Amino acid sequence: MFAGALFIVSLRWVEAQIDKPGPTTVSKLIYIPRGLGSDAIGQQLMDEGLIEKPWLLMAAQQLRRDPRALRAGEYEIAAGASLSAILEQLRAGRTVVRRLTLPEGLTSSQILDLVRAADGLEGAMPETLPEGTLLPETYHYQKGDRRAEMVKRLQTAMQSTLADAWANRNLSVPLRTPEELLVLASMVEKETGVAAERERVAGVFINRLRKGMRLQSDPTVLYGIVGGAGATRSLTRVDLDTDTPWNTYTRAGLPASPITNPGRAALMAAAKPLATEDLYFVADGTGGHAFAKTLDEHNRNVAKWRQIEKKTRAAKP
Repeated sequence: MFAGALFIVSLRWVEAQIDKPGPTTVSKLIYIPRGLGSDAIGQQLMDEGLIEKPWLLMAAQQLRRDPRALRAGEYEIAAGASLSAILEQLRAGRTVVRRLTLPEGLTSSQILDLVRAADGLEGAMPETLPEGTLLPETYHYQKGDRRAEMVKRLQTAMQSTLADAWANRNLSVPLRTPEELLVLASMVEKETGVAAERERVAGVFINRLRKGMRLQSDPTVLYGIVGGAGATRSLTRVDLDTDTPWNTYTRAGLPASPITNPGRAALMAAAKPLATEDLYFVADGTGGHAFAKTLDEHNRNVAKWRQIEKKTRAAKP
């Protein structure tokens, strides 16, 4: 009888330990590696100052029976979290979700550098990938996820988005393959950062293709010189005259390959360009562009832009 009473008292004491507030006064990040058993996790929780005794975790698992296993991952444990709350969090796998935001207009080399540097990703990944094969947007991941899997997600997202843009394209657009749409979208991405201009810029290039005019896109020239490094600088007359497979001043048609990784909006702009008679555009000094139907009108816009550049240079100390 005494032994039974002692067992009940002990059981109630353990239950109280499981449910009482934990010793931490601030929230804490912990990482449970894959493959750890309950004893090792209990020891880690004690070492992190989250529970007082490592065996309490196994006791809690026995008392709070549940078919769900403890899951590996990164967790944010709330200040004062009870062992019961921690156990439920580990069983549910409510891990910290991290974000990797990849801006539009980066080369594949630049995107791979960001994936490589992302905190919490692990393992090997490709050193290089073709231009235009990675979709820039925000991706969620957990600590311990593999870099190679993240790269596959970027590739799959681009393939899916490109297929969707191609399936919903304006059929009158003179693009023969999804790859050509991707190339055009990459040019649109590099030419303008103004969302409202994307379809109009795409329309200018489409109009020039229809008329057999060279596209004369400065970003294609720069890509032919610096490649995937993503470097930017002003172009010279020598640059414009230097023939490369990407130079749309010296060669007709689209450049040899994408010059960047376009986002969803640029892909849709290339699929559904704005129908206008515009054949030219130049920076207007506000971050956008002045569009023109004729060369005379374009030359006037260029003159205005050069005056803006001149004033800007003069204002610099």
